[in-house]
Order: sequence, then C-alpha cells, then structure tokens
Amino acid sequence: MNLKGAVALVTGGNGGLGQRICHALAREGAHIAVMYAQSRDPAEAVARDLAATHGVRAQAFGCDITDGAAVAALVDAVTTSFGRLDILVNDAAYNKSIPFNDLDDLTEEVWEKIMAVNLTGPMRLTKAVAPVMKAQGRGRIVNIASVAGLGPTGSSIAYAVSKAGLIHLTKCMAVALAPEVLVNCVAPGLLEGTRATANLRPEQVERSAATSLLRKAADKDDCADMVITMCRTGTMTGQTIVIDAGRVFH
Repeated sequence: MNLKGAVALVTGGNGGLGQRICHALAREGAHIAVMYAQSRDPAEAVARDLAATHGVRAQAFGCDITDGAAVAALVDAVTTSFGRLDILVNDAAYNKSIPFNDLDDLTEEVWEKIMAVNLTGPMRLTKAVAPVMKAQGRGRIVNIASVAGLGPTGSSIAYAVSKAGLIHLTKCMAVALAPEVLVNCVAPGLLEGTRATANLRPEQVERSAATSLLRKAADKDDCADMVITMCRTGTMTGQTIVIDAGRVFH
C-alpha cells in the first residue's frame, strides 16, 4: 500500500515508541492522528512537530480505549477530520511490575486494568475501524505486542498474558478482515526510553539487555521501520515479528 496521503491513527502516539512510529509514517507522507489517553499537551506538541517536520496533517485526539463509546467517537472524529482512515497502530499499553511469584499483588483490579488497555482496547479499536477500512477496500492494522507474549516473562503475569492474547488476536483478526484489511504484529523486547520500561524493576532492565545476543536493548526505530513494512505489504497478514536484540526465537 502506498502510504503517501494515507491516514494513520496511532494510539499511544505521544509515547516513546509511539512518537517514532508517528514520525516514520509521516516521513512516508501519511497524515497522522495522534491518540493520547491523558497527556493532551505532549500529544498536541507531537502533532505540531509532525506537521512542521514532514509537511503532513497531524492532529491529537484524546480517548479512553477502555470505553467502547469513546472508541466509537474517536474513529468517527478521525474519519470526519481526515476524510478516511487507512492505518491503525495499536501501541497504547499499560503495565505494572509484579514478580511472577507475588500472586498477592496480582490483584483482580490490576489484572482487569491491564487486560482492558492491552487486549480489549485493541479489539474495540479494530472492530471500530474495520467497517471504514472494508468500505474503502483497503486497510492496515499493526498491533504492538511484546516478547512477553511469547513466553513466561515480562513485567507481570497479567502483562504477559495480555500480550499473548494480542498476538493471537492479530491472527484471528487477520482471518476475520481479509482480504481488504491486513493485520500484523510487532513484538519488541526491552525498549529504553519508554513509559513501559520506566515501570520495570532496575534489575529486570539490566538482565534483559545483558542476556540478549547483541547485549543491548531493542531499537525503537527498528520497530517503527517494521510498522512501515507491515503497512506497505500486500501479501503478509497474521504475522508477528520479534525485535529484541536476540533473546526470543519463535
């Protein structure tokens, strides 16, 4: 798919990885809807930077993706403002660092919040954009999961399970939305300079980098470049690509 003139909705677009994804898409000529949950001013600053740097249209939109009505209103607002919607990047996520053996701290409230943001939110967004993309005859959805979804690792059991669910949701939605809409997934390892990493225990961050084959964290720009590849492709769907400096092989 030619990205010039396409419209992309990036959830969590003001985050560390989200900003890289927005800029990568904008460099290709895509117009960007930067979705934020609470941080309006930083999101609007990202939108201004995208427009000034790349000469594309960019606008910030607030949304609580755990609210179905808010998600529907978001998609309506984006399509009304931009006239179409070609790409959805589900990057918004929530985590809380809880050691796997600390089941007392893995409360139902924590579990439900992580699932609501990391799994149910992307499902809601995918369902909301699907009719628009189907009617247009084209669409690309890219989910940002984690290597935690491929094995019993990560910041908590709830986080790992939510990302495993997102990886399988990718496959199921690829089946449901073919052939007009292609759905793929990027599974990063440790990423430095993101809100998610800031929530991890220091020893977990150090161990993740030290045990990778390349002895470093994954690169945010590599992840953003893979998003571009998944938006351009015409023959890849239902796939998950790991970018983690060589820790998980699947």
